[in-house]
Amino acid sequence: MPNSTVSFEEKLKLYNLKLRSTIVETLQVNVGKLCNQACKHCHVDASPTRTEIIGRSTIDACLEALRNHEIPILDLTGGAPELIPDFRYFVTEARKTGSKVIVRHNLTVMFEDGQEDLPEFFAKNEVEVVSSLPYFMQQQTDAQRGVGVFDKSVEALKKLNDVGYGVKESDLVLNLVYNPVGAFLPPEQSAIEADFKRELKTRYDIVFNQLYTITNMPVARYLD
Repeated sequence: MPNSTVSFEEKLKLYNLKLRSTIVETLQVNVGKLCNQACKHCHVDASPTRTEIIGRSTIDACLEALRNHEIPILDLTGGAPELIPDFRYFVTEARKTGSKVIVRHNLTVMFEDGQEDLPEFFAKNEVEVVSSLPYFMQQQTDAQRGVGVFDKSVEALKKLNDVGYGVKESDLVLNLVYNPVGAFLPPEQSAIEADFKRELKTRYDIVFNQLYTITNMPVARYLD
């Protein structure tokens, strides 16, 4: 009886399929687990006590990849990306390659020592800012991210608005992220975006571009 086994590579050829990407649109880099917060939902266990951060040599390798492959977007997350020593180097050098930079910014890091000028730094480099805000009210936000986080977040959003983020006729993009505090799915995105825009504008005179809804992975601290 002939051997009917077909290798994986042969099967791909049979259907004229290739598994190589023709283009890389986004290079997302987790720069480490150091963070000024220790949120209950964090599935990477980031906190102020974590020491794992990206080094300069790895950053330079990422920059080389941006240059060599003309990747249009660099997306930085953490932890709090701004707390690594080479954060501003990473952003400014990435912008020199022509790549757009997105920073997953937790808002309260703006009030850490040496970070007070983050809104201006972001604006100068045309960084797209993406910030988690569990809700437009204090109780739900502080329950997830810690006491006092909501008030600082509101103040930070106002500072971003002041330099042009989220404002009409401005190219500076400010997007928010809604993620449920408990073990349930978020509501329909466009509906809760309308609620956030109405309530933040009415209550605090804050504006932003878009709201994204996500569901947290039930692993690590969030699983516990």
